[in-house]
Order: sequence, then C-alpha cells, then structure tokens
Amino acid sequence: MAPIPGSGLAKGLAVTLRTMTKKTVTEQYPDAQPELPPRTRGVIGLFEENCTVCMLCARECPDWCIYIDSHKETVPPAAPGGRERSRNVLDRFAIDFSLCMYCGICIEVCPFDALFWSPEFEYAETDIHDLTHERDKLREWMWTVPAPPALDPAAEEPKEIAAARKTAEKLAAAQAEPGEDTP
Repeated sequence: MAPIPGSGLAKGLAVTLRTMTKKTVTEQYPDAQPELPPRTRGVIGLFEENCTVCMLCARECPDWCIYIDSHKETVPPAAPGGRERSRNVLDRFAIDFSLCMYCGICIEVCPFDALFWSPEFEYAETDIHDLTHERDKLREWMWTVPAPPALDPAAEEPKEIAAARKTAEKLAAAQAEPGEDTP
C-alpha cells in the first residue's frame, strides 16, 4: 500500500502542535540559579595543606594542564642529636581550565586528598589566558566543596578500623591481666 501524500508533513505538524501546548522547561539561568546534583563536577579545588608536591596529579593528567613549582627546604631535627630532613614546599599550583577536560584523574590519583571537585561553574573569562587559575583561586573553591555523603549505617566496618580496634582491645586486655593478679 502506498503512503498517503503529505502524511509525513501531517505527523510533523502534529508533533509541533503537541509541543507548543506544553509548558517550557527552560531555566532562565542568570536570573535563577540552577538546582545542581549534590556531587556536581564544576572546577577543581585545592586543599593546599595536604599537598606534598608529589607531582602525581601533573604526571597523570592527560592534557598536561596542571603546573606545579616547588623547592626543597631543610627542616631542623625534631629531637636533639637527630638529623636534618628536607621537604618539598609548594611555590605554584595552577590549573589551565582552557585545556582541562574534567576527567577527574588528578583527583583520583592524589594520595593525600589535596584535590576535590567543587560545584562552582561560574568562572567564565573574556580572555582564554585568564582561565589558568593559580592556587589562591583553587583554595577559594575548596570552601565550596560539599561534605562527603554519610556512610551507610548498614555497611560493614572498614577493615583498617576493625584491625585497629582489635589491636587496641588486645592491648587493653593484656594490660588488664597483670593488674588482676595483684592483691
């Protein structure tokens, strides 16, 4: 059976008429802030106190958009007769968001929890060179990072905490036994 001429046009017009009668779902962005999901990926915040300048984030970044500069400082011995130690001191930590593809690899590989996702997304600039944000700006974004979700009360205890608790119980039991024998 041959299709009726103009049936495709009629179907298209029917879809258009149905859509025209529905209420729009457009959010008027600058006037009304959007409702963001709880763990939205916006920009990367830096918790500078945890950064040990290990450079893992910069090495693992597929876009090479993380710039880190540091120097070594000598720390005096903690106890008399000890030896001096050296430690890395962070001089510059910058992320070029014009190159960043927001993959989150840098956050995942950081062994010291120095990088976090912030839900901030309003950081547009008129010049592309201004999208390289230094550690001061990254530190400001750190304060917008939401708290992690609460643990499930029905979940089993982490093995590290369970092992530490068992060790503490054994030490407490060993210290209590000699005290019971004395009159």
